[in-house]
Amino acid sequence: MRPYTASTGSVAVLGAPFSRGQKRRGVEHGPKVIRDAGLIERLSGLDYSIHDFGDLKFHHIENDEPYMEVKFPRTVGAANKKLSGAVSRAIGAGHTLVMLGGDHSLGIGSVEGHAQQCPDLCLIWVDAHADINTPMTSPSGNLHGQPVAFMLKELQDKMPDIPGFSWMKPFLSSSDLVYIGLRDVDPGEHHILKSLGIQYFTMRDIDRLGIQRVMEVTLDHLLARKQRPIHLSFDIDAFDPSLAPATGTPVNGGLTYREGIYITEEIHNTGLLSVMDLVEVNPILGANPEAVEATASLAVDVIASSLGQTREGAHGVIDEIPSVKDDTEQLRL
Repeated sequence: MRPYTASTGSVAVLGAPFSRGQKRRGVEHGPKVIRDAGLIERLSGLDYSIHDFGDLKFHHIENDEPYMEVKFPRTVGAANKKLSGAVSRAIGAGHTLVMLGGDHSLGIGSVEGHAQQCPDLCLIWVDAHADINTPMTSPSGNLHGQPVAFMLKELQDKMPDIPGFSWMKPFLSSSDLVYIGLRDVDPGEHHILKSLGIQYFTMRDIDRLGIQRVMEVTLDHLLARKQRPIHLSFDIDAFDPSLAPATGTPVNGGLTYREGIYITEEIHNTGLLSVMDLVEVNPILGANPEAVEATASLAVDVIASSLGQTREGAHGVIDEIPSVKDDTEQLRL
């Protein structure tokens, strides 16, 4: 059987301006500020055919009462159902997809839609937070802290029937998931990570091992048995707040610029990236325009690096070093 390769010459960009997975308004403007920071132009310079599908339109469902402390369940469920369909169609049409959030509750629909087309996918979740609370362990009831719990088969009997989510069922095994960048994990999440044996790397692990070793272990864990599509779900708050201040739940001690870019370079180098989420850029929370611009610009760098922009610079193909012409030929010219 031919080894799986996900990377195509065609990249689709899809905006998901949605904020009801958490309490802070403004993250719905993330897709716009990332585009305004030059995303499409940057990707066009990487020799892809770019298809900007614009932004999905979401609707807030009236009388969306909390269920077991879970806030806006029907609205979040409907948004993710819509996103799932859009992601599935884009992958089915042969594109590599970049999904711009929005809050991280959108991970449910993005990964689920990807799994419809690629049921053997693996998931790399780069985030300060594990986002694996169940409705019973969640301290806040905000669904952006729970998306991974909806995906995992091993948590099926721990998840109640939340209104708005009857369209989906768990599809991912815990061995198909790796976390990178964790530094703010709730007690219930810690128990889930340990009891399911999920591979994760905290910031302490990154300090101890170095980012090169972290990526070696990550990719070996996910790809050693077979080559398969990668879904990268990247929360901008994985970075240190000094680099990405315009986000809703910043936590000190995050990834450096170089560590974050190394993660995405290594994922690109596999040739297996199929879908990437970039979420939680919130321009309203930037203290000033410079903070917003820095966060959005960082998001563009991360996406471009995932799709092949290198720190050596993008180079056209040159077959040979030009020869020095002799003086007579130079004079004729």
